[in-house]
Amino acid sequence: MKLVAATRGSPLALIQVDIIKELLVEKTPGVEVETHIITTSGDRFRDRPISAINEKGVFTKAVDEAVLSGEASFAVHSMKDLPMETPKGLVVAAVPERAPPRDALVSVKYKGVADLPNGAVIGSASPRRKAQILFKRGDLDVQLIRGNVDTRLQKMKDGGYDAIILAESGLIRMDKGDVISELLTLEDFTPSACQGALAVVAKADNEEAIEVLGKITDKDAWVATLAERAFMTTVGGGCKTPVGVIVKVNEGLELLSSVLAPDGSVRFQYTRKGSTGDSEGFGHEAALDMLSQGGASLIERWKQ
Repeated sequence: MKLVAATRGSPLALIQVDIIKELLVEKTPGVEVETHIITTSGDRFRDRPISAINEKGVFTKAVDEAVLSGEASFAVHSMKDLPMETPKGLVVAAVPERAPPRDALVSVKYKGVADLPNGAVIGSASPRRKAQILFKRGDLDVQLIRGNVDTRLQKMKDGGYDAIILAESGLIRMDKGDVISELLTLEDFTPSACQGALAVVAKADNEEAIEVLGKITDKDAWVATLAERAFMTTVGGGCKTPVGVIVKVNEGLELLSSVLAPDGSVRFQYTRKGSTGDSEGFGHEAALDMLSQGGASLIERWKQ
């Protein structure tokens, strides 16, 4: 059986496709996977914040269109990049085992957030990370940084930034875990919904591909990401808003969410526990409860 995987062409995206290929070959001997590289709007417009690109799914739309057109059998995405509403005609067919979801501080000069001097320049393209670091250290100067992982690391090494914040999962997948200066706590740097998870998207009517892809799904990752996406869909936040949420699966579900003012001046945190029976319902109810307890007032600040 031959499948075609659509993906962005960044080094990390290609590594993520290779992860899926290996899992598929392990679960379905005889399957062959060809890679089809797509350039997205997020790749083209590297001179501006993601939040300034007036398009949903800046890293996923063009890749998904290749699946819808039949050019590709499935697409591989960093799940945190997926729009909260899956595009019509597509389904999330698989979510493999999740990588560590934390953020990491990377610096060639300093060991961690506490060691950064007043006015240190921190590189980030994420409103959430900007708000979180400013909540901890309001004296820091957070500046936009764009580009793939290697590009950002080089910009820092060239002296443009004292430190940058990246996802631990991406660094580990690229075998660059040794550059991490400090792993940031989930409490202070609650990650984006589904950070560390991969999503494999297929055409809703491609039953053969869906059956094969489903074999690589990790149950805990599936349940946790369903809850996190339901939470964010209800809140109405995406990559443009300073909201973090993480769900841990133990005997049940444990949710932690952090909502911040865009400038990091105020933070509201919310926790909830529940059963694994209806993870989407759990995420939806948690979001409504969080909003009613005080999160909604902070969300209004995003609109001002």
